[in-house]
Amino acid sequence: MNHNDKNGTNSVLLGLRIAFPVLQLILSAAFVFFVWQTQLIPDRYVMAAGCVFAILLIFTVAVSSMKNRFWGIGTVLCLVICIVVGGAYFYVNKALNLLEQSRQSYNTSDMVVMVREDSKAENLYDAADYLFGVQTGVDKANTELMLEDIRKELGEDIQVREYSTLLDMAQALLKGEVGAVVYNNSYYGLIADAVENFDTKAREIYRYGIHTELVVEEVEVGEPFNILLSGVDTRNEQIENSLSDVNIIATINPKTKKVILTTTPRDYYVTLPGISGMQRDKLTHAGIYGVEASKAAIENLYNVDISYYVRVNFNTTWRVVDALGGLDIYVEKDFIPFTDSEISFQKGWSHLDGRHVLAYVRERYAFDDGDNARGRNQEIVLSALIDKAMSPAMITNANQLLTKLAGTFETDLPDEKISELINQQLMDSTPWKVYRQGAGVGTGDSQPTYSGGSQPLYVTWPDFESCKRCSARIRMIFDEQPEDDKAEDKDEENAVK
Repeated sequence: MNHNDKNGTNSVLLGLRIAFPVLQLILSAAFVFFVWQTQLIPDRYVMAAGCVFAILLIFTVAVSSMKNRFWGIGTVLCLVICIVVGGAYFYVNKALNLLEQSRQSYNTSDMVVMVREDSKAENLYDAADYLFGVQTGVDKANTELMLEDIRKELGEDIQVREYSTLLDMAQALLKGEVGAVVYNNSYYGLIADAVENFDTKAREIYRYGIHTELVVEEVEVGEPFNILLSGVDTRNEQIENSLSDVNIIATINPKTKKVILTTTPRDYYVTLPGISGMQRDKLTHAGIYGVEASKAAIENLYNVDISYYVRVNFNTTWRVVDALGGLDIYVEKDFIPFTDSEISFQKGWSHLDGRHVLAYVRERYAFDDGDNARGRNQEIVLSALIDKAMSPAMITNANQLLTKLAGTFETDLPDEKISELINQQLMDSTPWKVYRQGAGVGTGDSQPTYSGGSQPLYVTWPDFESCKRCSARIRMIFDEQPEDDKAEDKDEENAVK
């Protein structure tokens, strides 16, 4: 090697010795500032992280400056730290973006135009001369807005025939009395359940979204709050208003680190405040009108205030469980699920993937206590998910989990509240205590519903005594103070369990 080549090589090595530490400094400083801005963890932890990064930087610079073979080790270590810091920034930023995408400041009602499967109409313009069927029983305001949009799109008036109920309108379409029907797509599950073959004999040709602004509550830092976990009956990539098959109140007391999960049967025959007046409807139908309607119905049932919500669809359960590597669940008995007859369950402990967990939490026909068993199983799975989320599986499967969660849930839980809970857990690593309870299944009956019209549907009259007991336990967890924790813990566990 000649003198010039040697000088060139030394220049490159010197450049690397300088470039990598500078890169490490920039990335470390940027990451610490980024985490500090998010307020996800306490300032003292951010400061501690900054000190650790500073010590690592000094160490790698010192090793890289050595003239012996150790300088290479220092450079490699510097590069590894840069990769780790860059990866940490990527995952934190991805998680924050996921939360931001889940935020909803408005409720969307998707209005649709449906025609028969054998219709020649492929779009709205093809159906311009059709007779449009509408129902006048529910959701009149949105129906009128949809008709206005159709007239605006077509640039002309349309012929409309009114029906008193959703089911009458849907049957009229299949019988050929009208060429198209207009309704809120949230009612699809209700119509498909009541009108035979509607799901295969009708198809959508037009959709229009109507937005209604949501009001978000605020809870003071450190104060207890209730959050509604709502599971809707959809499998699309997007969350839509639909039948709410899962209705769980999670009462969270940050002061005592206690949570109680309260399940309510989907068929409870209740009023929908602000929607149905004094007329009753099935609780599951509340989801048709949006998560705010579900919150209001459950608040009214238990006489509690629900501040926030998390709404998921069936995709969420499947994806999250698979991303976490499955769940270990104790199954009460052998059964083949009604919703997925291609799989089966055996009594005892089983490691379940997403598909099996979804079938498990939806099943009620295989159990003697029906809805109560389903609610109990939903709480068991939720508890198992919480445990898994606190395990190393959350870290090892972070990328897969964040990727699969995209678009499968909505929440109005503010960043500040999430940050508060994370901060508290970091400051006090005491495990959370999670309790479970469920309202009684109630008395079965056949009654007309607000959403279904005059046609009787299966409902259950609420077990009001059971609801009062659940409400009392919610308030007990909600109002408990840290100084009362140890003294009342034993009695509380006996009461709740």
